[in-house]
Amino acid sequence: MESPTLNINKVIDDAKFTPFHWKVLFWCLLIIIFDGYDLVIYGVALPLLMEEWSLTAVQAGLLASAALFGMMFGAMIFGTLSDKIGRKKTIIICVGLFSSFTFFGAFANGPMQFAALRFIAGLGIGGVMPICVALTSEYAPKRIRSTLVAIMFSGYAIGGMASALLGSFLVVDYGWEIMFYIAIIPTLLLPIIWKMLPESLMYLVKEGRDKEARDIVQNLTPQGNITTSTTLILDEPTKGDDAPIKALFLKNRGFTTIMFWVAFFMCLLMVYALASWLPKLMIQAGYSLGASMIFLFALNIGGMIGAIGGGILADKFHLKPVLTIMFTLGAVSLIMLGYNSPQVVLYTLIAIAGATTIGSQILLYTFVAQYYPTAVRTTAMGWASGVGRIGAIVGPILTGALLTLELSHQTNFLFIAIPGIIASVAIFLVNLNAAVDSRKVPVGPIALDTSSV
Repeated sequence: MESPTLNINKVIDDAKFTPFHWKVLFWCLLIIIFDGYDLVIYGVALPLLMEEWSLTAVQAGLLASAALFGMMFGAMIFGTLSDKIGRKKTIIICVGLFSSFTFFGAFANGPMQFAALRFIAGLGIGGVMPICVALTSEYAPKRIRSTLVAIMFSGYAIGGMASALLGSFLVVDYGWEIMFYIAIIPTLLLPIIWKMLPESLMYLVKEGRDKEARDIVQNLTPQGNITTSTTLILDEPTKGDDAPIKALFLKNRGFTTIMFWVAFFMCLLMVYALASWLPKLMIQAGYSLGASMIFLFALNIGGMIGAIGGGILADKFHLKPVLTIMFTLGAVSLIMLGYNSPQVVLYTLIAIAGATTIGSQILLYTFVAQYYPTAVRTTAMGWASGVGRIGAIVGPILTGALLTLELSHQTNFLFIAIPGIIASVAIFLVNLNAAVDSRKVPVGPIALDTSSV
């Protein structure tokens, strides 16, 4: 008598939302909140660092890019490492890196030492993002996948808001170092994260850890009858998807892969230009340091609303039109920020800019996660994120260079808005016919190279 089989992909796609899903969502969300906090604190500290270390605008931009260089390498390195040792262990390593080395940044005695510490912290910040997206996407039921990934990744904006809000209250009285002291909290939570965060189901199956895999499947389907004789199977990848980097360019995916890279580059250029320089830009426009921190808060609260709202719209319609419209709105809002407006209008425009830049960044990860087959998904996200980090590096440097030219306020924001139009066009040109969901994938026993999952 043949043992009963159970297709894991179908179980996950059709599952009802259970306490297990809540656990995955909560811990990935918490990690990304801390991740966003650790990244955005540089923008909070920047005005004081420039004064304390007598930095020019270009030097400050280069210093901001130290963490972004780390993020570029971290996205690629840790995506590959997670395939070898599992997503859970890799997430723990990344959290330890970004939390502890951000904390050490408070004790830096100059810009060179600070830059080195931010680079190492950046490895963890960049590495943990695609892995948390992949883990959440892997376990999310299909009907609400975009929404759940968007909610999880909105933690980035929540962390940014917490950083900006705390900065507006604490930095003036206690100095920029207080923000970096707070960053040690995730390191203290590592034992709890290790206990609560589940491993990737696909990794468990690949490693032959059948009992753990069956326990997770039972949690996903509490009413199901999973026994020791149940054989767990996965959707087989189509031929050619077992060479992950090459597979990004096969089966009519090549042009879209380039378009995703262009969109990531342009989106992250805008996000990090604003995250690093918005307070300074608003100070130059005549606002106080405290008010400029609140602008950063408005930017990130807009990012959270944009991510979740965009995710809900994407599940109802599709990510492609939603992202195309969001990027266009983002460009318009940034152009309008260059003009004098009543305070209510100004805060609204900044919130829209956050919703359509930070929110779009989050939805881009979701789009890539859903576009490619499982066997190349993490590779696709790692490379798109890595290319995007080049835009993130260019953003602060370019904005710093613009400020040295002493251009008008309107011109500065116009330059930051142009990448939004380019990103909108890139997403509009994505070929949905090559997406993994556009064709039926054969089901069979797990006998595949999952080295890139």
